[in-house]
Parts: sequence; C-alpha cells; structure tokens
Amino acid sequence: MAQVYEWPEDKHPGTPQEYASALKNPWWRLNNLYWVKDEDSKPVRFRMRPLQRAFFEEIWFRNLILKARQLGFTTAIDIFMLDSVMFAEAPIHAGIIAHKDESAKNIFRNKIKFAYSRLPDVLRDRMPLARNSADSLEFMHNGASIQVSTSLRSDTLQYLHVSEHGKICAKFPDRAEEIKTGTLPTVHQNGLVFVESTAEGADGDFHDWCQQAKAMAENGRRLTRLDFKLHFHSWYEDAKNCLSAEDAATVIVTEKDHDYFDALEANLGITLRMGQRAWYVKTEEKQGDKMRQEHPSTPEEAFERSIEGCYFTNQLAAARKSGRIVSHIPVVQGSPCDTYWDIGNSDGTAIWVRQQLGAEHHIIRFYEAWGEPYSHAVAWLQGLGLVFGTHYLPHDADHVRQGQTTNKSPKQMLEELMPGHRFEIVPRIQDVNWGVQQTRDIFPSLYFDETETKDGLIHLQGYRKKWNTSQGRWMEEPSKEGNHSEAADALRQFAQSYRPATPKPRKRKKGNWRAA
Repeated sequence: MAQVYEWPEDKHPGTPQEYASALKNPWWRLNNLYWVKDEDSKPVRFRMRPLQRAFFEEIWFRNLILKARQLGFTTAIDIFMLDSVMFAEAPIHAGIIAHKDESAKNIFRNKIKFAYSRLPDVLRDRMPLARNSADSLEFMHNGASIQVSTSLRSDTLQYLHVSEHGKICAKFPDRAEEIKTGTLPTVHQNGLVFVESTAEGADGDFHDWCQQAKAMAENGRRLTRLDFKLHFHSWYEDAKNCLSAEDAATVIVTEKDHDYFDALEANLGITLRMGQRAWYVKTEEKQGDKMRQEHPSTPEEAFERSIEGCYFTNQLAAARKSGRIVSHIPVVQGSPCDTYWDIGNSDGTAIWVRQQLGAEHHIIRFYEAWGEPYSHAVAWLQGLGLVFGTHYLPHDADHVRQGQTTNKSPKQMLEELMPGHRFEIVPRIQDVNWGVQQTRDIFPSLYFDETETKDGLIHLQGYRKKWNTSQGRWMEEPSKEGNHSEAADALRQFAQSYRPATPKPRKRKKGNWRAA
C-alpha cells in the first residue's frame, strides 16, 4: 500500500485541493471515508485497528490469515476491496466468497452496501452505480465491480476474499474443491487473494495450505507470487481481549493457568497482563475444548486437536528443525535405489524412492496416482533414470484381487512389466500402530528432498487417527479421509522391511584373546 498519510481524526481537509489530495491516498480513505457496524450493530466510522494496519503493511499477493475470533479482518478486507474497486482507474473486479449463501448476502448487505450508502453525497455522485443488486455492485464511472457468492468460477478477478475457508473445507468440501480448482485460477498472479479463517479441524485445503506456508517460512524459502504467505494473529494481539482490573480481581486464575501463560511469555517474548489472563480464563469457561481453536495463542494451537491425532507431527517438525527436509538432495549416480509401495484397495498407489548413503536414508522421489494401471507407475520409475535395487511391496501384493480381469497378483504383473527387477513382499503385521511406531523410530535417519517429495510430505503431515464424533475421542486406527494413508503406508513398508547392517565379528587368533 501507499506510504502512510492521514489527517488527524478531529480535522478533515478544508479546501477542495486538500480534499482531492487526501482522496488520492488509500490510508486516508480507509480511515476516514467509510462507516461500518460495530459489535452492537451501531454505525461507527471505520478506522483500522493496529492489528489490521500491521497486516496491510505486510500483505503479499496470496495471503492466508489464520486468526482468533472477532479481530475484524473480514470487515477490514472487504472495506479495502470496496475502496480499491471504487477508486480504480480500470474496470477491475473483486469477489467475496462465504461458506453459505445467507452469510454471503449478510456480508454484502452489512459491510459493502452499508459502507457505500454512507459515503458523502459528493462521492456517490462522482461514483454512481450502474448495477445495484443483492449480491453485486457495478460502478458507472469505471466499469469496476464487486460481488459476493459461494463460488466464482467464471469471472476474472483482481481481488478475491474467501471468508471462513476452514469452515468451508470442513462443512462443504465440494465448494472448497471448487474454490481451489475454479475460483483461485481466475485471479491473475498480480492480483490479491485473502483467505481467512479460524481453524476448523485438520481436513481440507485451509489446514494444508497453512502447514505448507508455515513450512516455507520456517525453511526461509522465497515466496513466488503464487505462494501463500501465512499471517497468524492471536487473541492477545487484540486490545479488547482484556478485563478491567476490577473484573479481573474476581476471576480465579489457577497455578496451572499461570504456568500456561508464563510459558507463552517465555517462548514468544511477550507480556500478558493480569486482565488478559483473566479474559482468557473466563472465555475458556464458555469455549471449553474449543478455546485453542477459536482463540489460539500460536499457529500450532489453532489446529491442536487435529495435531494431537496426527501420527508424524513431532517427527516432521524435528526433521525440519534439524535440516533434514531440504529443497534439493543430489542423487548419487550409480548407487542403487530401493522403492517402497502401497497399493491401496481404492485404486490408489504411492511409492517412495530411497537412496542410502551410510547411515542416512535419502528420500529422493515420491509418486502417487489413483485409478491408473501399474504400467503408469512403471513408466514413471523408468523415466527417473535411476539404478534400482529392490522394490518392496505390501503383503497383499502377493494376492490376486477380486474384480481383476487377470488371474495374476500385483507382484506378478509388476515382474512382467519390469523384467530383471527384484521384488520383495513385506510381511504383514497385525497391529498397524506398531508399524507406525517403527516409522517414527527410523525418522531421525530420513532426509527428504522437499521439491521432489512435496506431496508425500503433505500426506505424512495429514496422516491421522480416526476421530469418533459420538465419543469425542481419537480411535486407535488410521483415518482413510484425505487420501493420506497410501503415502504413510508406503513409507511404513520401509520401516518394517529395513534391517540395519551389523558388522560381522572379527575372527580371533587361537590363543590370543584380543581382536585380530
């Protein structure tokens, strides 16, 4: 945005020249022109809160906003987009997506149209409407428009705001898929995208995009204009989340509560006043186990319930911290590579390619496909130009599957497709959790080429236990949702089949008790 330029709140431009100059500056416009409804539905002049202002000073082309409740980002983004459309010199177009049609129309009525209707008459006369409907405004002076919907596939947009995308992913997965495949591609790489939400479980694009953006930030990766930048905003950043000294004195803050707040202060370098601690405790009484989802202190807390059910969260975090997930791992030419497969019953196939160098296991490639014949995977392997050692297949690859037109097992079909290659069946284990633990145990020796195994890493991050809604707890079995299990099961074949080489004992000379 432009350099900060504002008139004092109690003083407005006095002359037409001053007014015209002020109107050229978006910071002044955003903090002086528009009216919105506050929490009590009363009209108030919109002025950016420090948190909102800090966000707009750091915006990127693609923005993910993981946040606590009631921080005002929906209002700020929509006022920003209305202002951008109104004052554009070209016919640009902005779109807002909400999770329900009713919510979309409420946003449009109470934020966009309300703000426009309260503009000074002189501005509305200069910027008249060519179209005014329940879900769109089109301006006569520049042909620009802003609209709201639950899907915006066919339009070309310069600005896009997706509100509560976590909820869309959790409640309306078809719409989430439509946003990813149909709406996002309509925004040019120079356009601005705002995807904001509180956390809503670990299924879906919002969770996955947040994890990817967080990982890129942790790795110090340079963002392209098509990469999402993660903006996290916690409950304690909002000044209103604080009780008065009088009210705070009535709240019982236990020693356990103080331990939690003290740890936050130490880890985050912040100071939490007694009023903030009391606000959190009283709010948690109402929110219960939803508190860290609705009012997170850290990005990890936002998805904490889902992270608790994920199998490899700690292992992946440790791998990133220790530099074992890197952008590129050179392949040692001529050194054999082993592959580890999962051939799912739902026509899903996943393959990891490993090259061992001493005690290090370099995971250098990942493959996945659904509904493709084995020849598709074989062609991919052959195109890598690698020397292969052994291909490890899951236990059921030795069985003829029901519904197949051929009376051959997957192992037999692969042997015919890859003559001369060695295939080995990994024995079945009765308890999958034991195999998961074996995978965790071997994780410290794994090094991942993030560029070539990106999709596989996403699956490992999302691999989780099944959630029992009626009982409100995680089950001791993996979830099949999200297509994460194939990649995890393929890596488990490595953990279950790998046996580290042990040096042979050296021969001793007769009559000499020392090693030769």
